[in-house]
Amino acid sequence: MAAVQDTLNNRRTVYRFTNKVVERSELEMAFEAASNAPCHKQTHPWNYYVLGKQTRLKLLPTVISLAEEKIIKDSEGEHGASIDRAVSKIIDVPVLIAVTTKLSPADSFREEEDYAATVCSLHNLVLSLWDRGIGSQWSTGSITRHSSTYSILEIDEKMERVVGFLKIGYPESIPDKEKKSPSEIRKYLP
Repeated sequence: MAAVQDTLNNRRTVYRFTNKVVERSELEMAFEAASNAPCHKQTHPWNYYVLGKQTRLKLLPTVISLAEEKIIKDSEGEHGASIDRAVSKIIDVPVLIAVTTKLSPADSFREEEDYAATVCSLHNLVLSLWDRGIGSQWSTGSITRHSSTYSILEIDEKMERVVGFLKIGYPESIPDKEKKSPSEIRKYLP
């Protein structure tokens, strides 16, 4: 039990990865953990799309366009450096996964429950990887909401919503983060 508690308490978002390859068997073990997440009414509303190099390259025109729009909006920073950084976030991470949840337009409560279940599934996947020394970052940048992303990934926008991209790899470094103490987040009511 201590190992589970340690994994939960020590997990951190990783922003920089080494070039070490994440083996497919490691991903499959994490997908099994994701599949075993709790979900209301057994809807299993999540899908994981592992993006290969060709798919990532197809995303680049949109990534570059969004980065250029951000530069114009922010009116600061170096143009080339910002674009290079945006491209690197898609191309240079060892594993990139689009995570989706099922949509239920006629039932907003079901959709909310399914989103919550998808996040539980995603977290199971992240914790499974972390337990084996593999880090991740859940990103909800504008590329995850762009219509061209849905088209490139062949995801029907009426059936699924991309909740984010999960960047995965072996940590180059592990950030030290301050977290709130339990006394700051819980209240016992009479």
